[in-house]
Amino acid sequence: MIDHIELKTTDLPASQHFYATLLAPLGYRLEVDGAVKGFGDGKTLDFFLAPGEVAARDVHYAFSSPDRATVDRIYAVGHAEGLHLDRAPALMPHVHANYYAGFLRDPDGRLVEFVCHKPE
Repeated sequence: MIDHIELKTTDLPASQHFYATLLAPLGYRLEVDGAVKGFGDGKTLDFFLAPGEVAARDVHYAFSSPDRATVDRIYAVGHAEGLHLDRAPALMPHVHANYYAGFLRDPDGRLVEFVCHKPE
């Protein structure tokens, strides 16, 4: 099981804005504001950004969303903010019948997914 993740970024202010904006609907906020930025929901502190070189842009990871409406809301926020949209939220029955996900690209080009596994 993953305890936390830290990503390197070549543009810390842009990445901080990207993640702070899109993680807010999931209840996440910036909790550590130093050289490394840490995000959590008040119970967990598990997502960090640090300045540095990006080793792999073909990394793909997903944030769990409580429902499909939240996936839609996050994607709409990304659109309104002018962030890099990759794929609009949709069912992906090739994964499983209730797999509903939307995809964006972070400032370093990584594929960031927001997914709900629950039926509507």
